[in-house]
Formats: sequence, C-alpha cells, structure tokens
Amino acid sequence: MGESVRLELSLAVSGSLALSPLVGAEPGAAAGGRPAAELQARLDRALAAVTTGPGAVSRDQLAVTLLQLRGSGEMAWAGQRSEVPIYPASVIKLFYLAAAHAWLEDGRLTDSAEMQRALRDMIVGSSNDATHYVVDLLTGTTSGPELPSEELARWQERRDAVNRHFAALGYRQINCNRKPWGDGPYGRELQAMNAFPATRRNQLTTDATARLLAEIALDRSVTPSRSAAQRALLARDPKAPPQPEDQTTGFIGEGLPTGARLWSKAGWTSQTRHDAALVELADGTRWVLVIFSEGQAENRTLLPTLTRQIFAR
Repeated sequence: MGESVRLELSLAVSGSLALSPLVGAEPGAAAGGRPAAELQARLDRALAAVTTGPGAVSRDQLAVTLLQLRGSGEMAWAGQRSEVPIYPASVIKLFYLAAAHAWLEDGRLTDSAEMQRALRDMIVGSSNDATHYVVDLLTGTTSGPELPSEELARWQERRDAVNRHFAALGYRQINCNRKPWGDGPYGRELQAMNAFPATRRNQLTTDATARLLAEIALDRSVTPSRSAAQRALLARDPKAPPQPEDQTTGFIGEGLPTGARLWSKAGWTSQTRHDAALVELADGTRWVLVIFSEGQAENRTLLPTLTRQIFAR
C-alpha cells in the first residue's frame, strides 16, 4: 500500500470515528446526562412557545440540549434534535480552546503571551484570525497555496489532530478540523475541503457541545486549573449594556433571569444563530443550555425567548 493511500485510509478512519453515531445509546448519553422527564417537559413547553402561534419557527430549525448539573457530578438531560450534526459557526472555538489546554498540559504546545492573547481573542471577541493561529498551532498546518495530492493527504492527517483528540475521549458525530472564515477558504483550505468531502465542514451536535461545557463547569476538562482558565475566558455579564456582536444580546444571555451568572460562546452566520452557555441561577442551580438554530440568523428574539421560557418559574 502506497504512502498516500495509507494516509487517505487513516483520514477516512479518523473522520468516521468523529462522525459515527452512538448506536443504541440511551438518549442524553452523548451529553453525559440521563433523561429526566420533568426536564424534558420543561423543554417541550418552552419549545411549544416558539414553534406555535404567530411568528412560529419550525422544530426542525432547532436543536437543543438542556443539562441540570446536580450533586456528585450527576447531570439530568433533555433534548430536541440534540444528536443531529450541524454547522456550529464560532461555537467550534470552544473545542479549539479545550484542545489548546490539553496540548499545553501535555507539552505539545509551549505557553506564551501570544498564545494567551490568541485564546482570549478567539473566545472573548470571537476573532477568526486568532482562531486561525490557534488551529495552526494545534495541528502543525498552515493555510497557503494548493498542494500536490500526497502532500495534501499528509497535511489533512495533521489537520485532523483535534478530531482524534475528541474521538479518543468518546465524542461522536463531530468534526473539528476547519478554520472559521469570513469571506471563505482559499488555496489548500478549499482544496482539502473538496478532496475530503466527509469532513468538508465543521460539525457539532448540541449534546457534544453540552458535554464539553459540563466538563469545563465540573473541572473535568483537562485539569481543574485548566477548566478554571477556560471558564475565565467564557465569563460574560448578561446584564451589561448591549454592544455590537457582544455574544449576549440576541443570544441566551439576554433571556436569563435577574441574578444569573453566564459563561458562554455564541456563533452566527448568514444562515445560523447558535449559543452554548453554562448558567448559574440566583438560587445556585447550575445548567448547561445549548441552542443551535438554522434559517433564523436574523431572528434576534428566538434564543432569548426560548431561554426565558426554559427558566420561567
């Protein structure tokens, strides 16, 4: 078997690991939680409020995971289309953040002021340019001119490093190997998307995203100190004055009740509006709420309304 064939087979296998479903798994398993009837009823009532009546959206345009973090690390789960892979926009940056801390912990990356600046800008301001730098460091790849086919296969194998990391942790139906773009990919980035169509675009499920947020909340993402470092970047003030692209206005944070604390990462494109949030209510209860919406990019009331309904007393 030639080198390029071996590399392409390796890519096909690693891609299938990331994107394969958990066959026969209990609902909620991909998020690390157990189904809870009362939580599912709460979510269903909230969904009914936005999927019926004037201005209703289709349930097929929404994917939602709701976790309640309980004592001893137990989690109650409810979901709607929560295992459907969806293009995550900038929510993918949450996975690159966690991977960066794993690489820093085991010595694959060396910490630096520039690394920390990039991680902060990637999460706090959702900078695509910062994310490109982080992906380059994580995978040992760079953007640039098109490559010969064998060199492209080696490039793609390296680019799949984050996929292999999360597959080894048991994550399924996700793909984390593309940079987020403004105008779009060029050169070898577009070439690789066309050459390896099974992993053409980033994909996440709300369950997988909720699982990662729960691990960050419970100090299980890499180490307790690295979980805390991730939370520090994700912290947001849900009641701060609105700012352009503040990842709160028009997202989950806007719909939270008074006294709630928020850690989150939003994402939006011309077709999508998503948010992934760790929430601590005034009564001390902790929740993970992940909402992906498709075809509702300009609907700035959808996520706040759904959030209000979920946390309504």
